Amino acid sequence: MSHFFAQGLVCPLDKNNVDTDQIIPKQFLTSVSRDGFAKALFYDWRYLADGSANLSFVVNQPEYNAASILLTRANFGCGSSREHAPWAIQQFGFNVIIAQSFADIFFNNCVNNGMLLIQLSKADIELLFNRCEQGPQQWQIDLENQEILFGNNAAMGFNIDPDIKQRLLSGLDFIGSSEQLNPQIASYEQQRKANQPWLG
Repeated sequence: MSHFFAQGLVCPLDKNNVDTDQIIPKQFLTSVSRDGFAKALFYDWRYLADGSANLSFVVNQPEYNAASILLTRANFGCGSSREHAPWAIQQFGFNVIIAQSFADIFFNNCVNNGMLLIQLSKADIELLFNRCEQGPQQWQIDLENQEILFGNNAAMGFNIDPDIKQRLLSGLDFIGSSEQLNPQIASYEQQRKANQPWLG
């Protein structure tokens, strides 16, 4: 298995407190399907009043086309709880978000959808934005060794919950992780029935 969870172009979204209504406005929450949310991502920022692309917004700029790593600042994903937000981010093409901090519910929703969220100190985030100011960046995310690799032997380490790390490396969500325990659960049930047959 490759150590690289992701590798690709980085899009620097230089904003604090990006809430879920900015990630995907409420008018796009009516669909019962989990597909088709890529166009809705950052809708009010990506499009002008006439529906044309807002080329001043970083995600629309040609040098960040097909970016797969989103770099942003503090309190990303705050606001109301909506699982459509990680769906929109992921369907647009981002599978890694690097930020100073994340809203808890948003963080868990992203992890449950197989995305990697990396939380770094304010100083480290500033260093990463400084790198992006030098021009478009291509980074590799070595999840096994918990490093962001910049090339030329430069790297930055990050922390991650061991359970989340293992689930992402194995490609499992919460349910999949629980199902790995099925043999132990079945064994326990058999033993319980043998010891307490009156419980059925």
